[in-house]
Amino acid sequence: MSKHEKSKAEFKRSLKAFVDILQSHISTPDGDWTVKGFIDVFRNIYTISADTKIVSKILEIHLFPKLLEFAHLNGYHIVLAEQQNYYPDVSFVKADDETIKFAVDLKTTYRLPDNPDFCNGFTLGSHGEYFINRASRKNIQFPYGEYAGHFCLGIIYSRTGSEKADETRTFHLNELQSISSVIRDFQFFVAEKWEIASDKQGSSNTANIGSLTKVDDILNGNGVFKNLGENWFDDYWMNYGKITMTTPGGKVKKITLLREYLAYRGLDYALANPMSNKPSRKKRV
Repeated sequence: MSKHEKSKAEFKRSLKAFVDILQSHISTPDGDWTVKGFIDVFRNIYTISADTKIVSKILEIHLFPKLLEFAHLNGYHIVLAEQQNYYPDVSFVKADDETIKFAVDLKTTYRLPDNPDFCNGFTLGSHGEYFINRASRKNIQFPYGEYAGHFCLGIIYSRTGSEKADETRTFHLNELQSISSVIRDFQFFVAEKWEIASDKQGSSNTANIGSLTKVDDILNGNGVFKNLGENWFDDYWMNYGKITMTTPGGKVKKITLLREYLAYRGLDYALANPMSNKPSRKKRV
């Protein structure tokens, strides 16, 4: 095992142990979010909505002191993304060996109210310039190839619906306990990016990698590349929409599905299923 592989295994193990303590940091014993709103100098509290961008940012701020604590205890220093659209959210750099870096993106998503076994999903970073050219510095804190591992520290939560009733109301500090939380029932997870990736883009108008949406699959790392590995994940997304195939009807189309990509590469899609064994190569015709 190489120095970077050993460090990656240790970092992943430590990060997974770390998230076990975060539940009590952000939620009450009955599962509600401890954040109730914003306060001004006059002690007025303004409630927040369950808008995903607002919730995500506040959760990042809420967790940041704990991330600093984790970095200190494990011998890393933190480098935050210089620009809002840079990848990743946080870079962990080994204090005594700066060649060892880990990318950690903070990801939050909510369970679907009508089907809580599934969530709204999230994006896993771009599959554009910096992903393809591993030495590129475009929209990334350090070149992609300098990171020994790419991780997601994720939070899955439920919306309570209370923001509809309280969003326009202002509370005083002595009414704090009467304010309903807009989210609750948190589940934390740590996964390498490739472990929870789907084979579809996360958004139609940007080159972002999409995630799984089934909660159990996210928590257990049962992505579509599970039996293929990270190298196949990299190759698929580096070539997403660039390889063409001819359909049985004679039309030429871009390959944007894992099934099509594996057929092009000479692999049996059925054997790449997470419930199957390792994929085996079949003869190209």
